[in-house]
Amino acid sequence: MGAGADKHLFKQTGAMESSSAAWTAADLPRLAGRSVIVTGANSGLGYHTASALAACGADVTMAVRNLEKGEAAAAEIRILHPDAGLEVSELDLADLSSIRAFAERWSAAHLDGLNILVNNAGIMAIPRRETADAFEMQLGTNHLGHFALTGLLLPALIAQPGARVVTVSSQAHRLGKMDFDDLMGRRRYRPWGAYGQSKLANLLFTTELQRRVDDAGLSLLALAAHPGYANTNLQSAGPTMRGSSIGARMSRMANEVLAQSAEMGALPTLYAATMPGLPGDTYIGPDGFMEQRGHPRIVGRSTAALRAEDGKRLWTMSEELTGVRYPFD
Repeated sequence: MGAGADKHLFKQTGAMESSSAAWTAADLPRLAGRSVIVTGANSGLGYHTASALAACGADVTMAVRNLEKGEAAAAEIRILHPDAGLEVSELDLADLSSIRAFAERWSAAHLDGLNILVNNAGIMAIPRRETADAFEMQLGTNHLGHFALTGLLLPALIAQPGARVVTVSSQAHRLGKMDFDDLMGRRRYRPWGAYGQSKLANLLFTTELQRRVDDAGLSLLALAAHPGYANTNLQSAGPTMRGSSIGARMSRMANEVLAQSAEMGALPTLYAATMPGLPGDTYIGPDGFMEQRGHPRIVGRSTAALRAEDGKRLWTMSEELTGVRYPFD
């Protein structure tokens, strides 16, 4: 971590002297009457995020690519929490037309606005693929899809004072470099490099969104979180897509032995989404060794994630690529 990153962390921790002290989902506040959207909510971190928020009384929209899997996940949550306020809605973050349709549908059905948007869905270290709009799949899904979704839902977020946007990044952002001359990896593509770039983009987006929100005098908070090393199906997706059954099996075995549970991995997101007193642009991760596991606390980020000019440049390019311009721009 560079000196700039250390200074940024000191600034954040100074704003809140006490962090999390073994904070768990049992510490979540009551959320009755709050509206929430969680992307990628049918499995892994998204599932546990949606389940915990619904258990506290929030009205949760599980935004999923596969409706059948989403309905099955919602049914499981209702068994655990019979009074859970859940709806399942189709959203493919790799398709701008699907994102627009979701945002229009959701906004028309929820005229009171949106309290919490959790940009959780993601893919990791896959062979090079492209989205429906010819974006490199990892950047297109992990960053550009969520950039477009957040912009289209911004009027709903602004309608609720103190609304929050929580974007899930990763420790892999430290491997990332914004290659603005080859953002889509057409000249050179490395699965882990592309993943790191997309997760770095998540943090640059969070910082730039908060800057613009502050300039506009709005009460919206943009925050980020990372789960550490959590046991989800994310790790085996890349080997599976490469046709490596051995690699997929080894990933699953490593998860069982080394990773913390997906339920624990969701805690930083839940903390960022609900903890009172967090300043905008706060980054939350686990408090254990190398931030791989543990309970949520404020964490630092790489020097690359603090480059304001990169955030502004990425924002401009994201607007041009997605065609989504934020209402306050």
